[in-house]
Amino acid sequence: MSLRRKSPLSGAHVFRAALALAAGVLPAALIVLLAFLAVYSWPAIKFNGWRFLTGNTWNIGNLYADPVPMGKLMVQPGAQFSIAFLIGGTLLTTLIAIAIALPVGVASALFLAEAVPGRVRSFVSFFVELLAAVPSVVFGLWGYAVLIPFLGHHLFPLMTRHLGWLPYFRGDPGSGYGLLTAGLVLSLMIVPLISATVRDAILAQPTALRESAAALGATRFETAWKVLLPGVRRVIFGATILALGRALGETMAVLMVSGNALGYLPRNIYSPVSTMAAFIASQLDSALDDPSGLAVQSLAEIALVLAFISLVVNAAARIVLAAATRSRRTSLA
Repeated sequence: MSLRRKSPLSGAHVFRAALALAAGVLPAALIVLLAFLAVYSWPAIKFNGWRFLTGNTWNIGNLYADPVPMGKLMVQPGAQFSIAFLIGGTLLTTLIAIAIALPVGVASALFLAEAVPGRVRSFVSFFVELLAAVPSVVFGLWGYAVLIPFLGHHLFPLMTRHLGWLPYFRGDPGSGYGLLTAGLVLSLMIVPLISATVRDAILAQPTALRESAAALGATRFETAWKVLLPGVRRVIFGATILALGRALGETMAVLMVSGNALGYLPRNIYSPVSTMAAFIASQLDSALDDPSGLAVQSLAEIALVLAFISLVVNAAARIVLAAATRSRRTSLA
């Protein structure tokens, strides 16, 4: 009786290879993107040097003059590029957005999961998730038409009078454009992401946890605060990192409400700022007028720095989470 030989390419092998290929697409795309940015911006990297990260000057030079040779590059006279003010604006607006969105998102998730009846929860959750689908330009237009006049005419002067004793809250309240305004708009955009993710994680917690806490005499608040939330700590951390990534890369909404400051760091929480992503969008048109191409290549260098910051922040967050997990396991052992 002859035995049938198995095909060297069985269905399991093909399926495994297909999964490996699909899993490798995203990291490969990231590597290709970073490689493209590095190669395309390499002339700007050589021209700008380290001062690109430490200075506060962005000048594409005299466009009416002929490019002059500088080493192996042709550069417009007076061209100088540095982005410390963009790095500061990006990190500060993101920090404000996370500081506002994280407690609001977790609190709303806890409320929806534990305090709202099932039918009402589905209805309210739908609108929370719908908020995440609103285009960023709509948030920017709302911020421009509603938030900026309110903040500039009412809230910022009030904050200056009552919180002016704090270093970063004193000074000219401005017209409503600025750091805090951009942070508020960003926080509204990332709250639904945090809320929906954490809500689903809380609802997935075993019912036995709630019943056990109630049997021990815990109130609903104590059950939520001391039993449910610690169980979804990793989910909260992951949702925060996702929200952080969106806040770092947001463009249009920030461009419309930040004030687009050029060449200086914010002096207080009301000062106009620029972020890296918004600056690339706002300056691309003028950079294309540079016949040497160095301005566009410097914008690509900004994109490379922004990608690097995002990768570093995500890697640092994963390291902190892994260290916290090991510490908790050690304490429980």
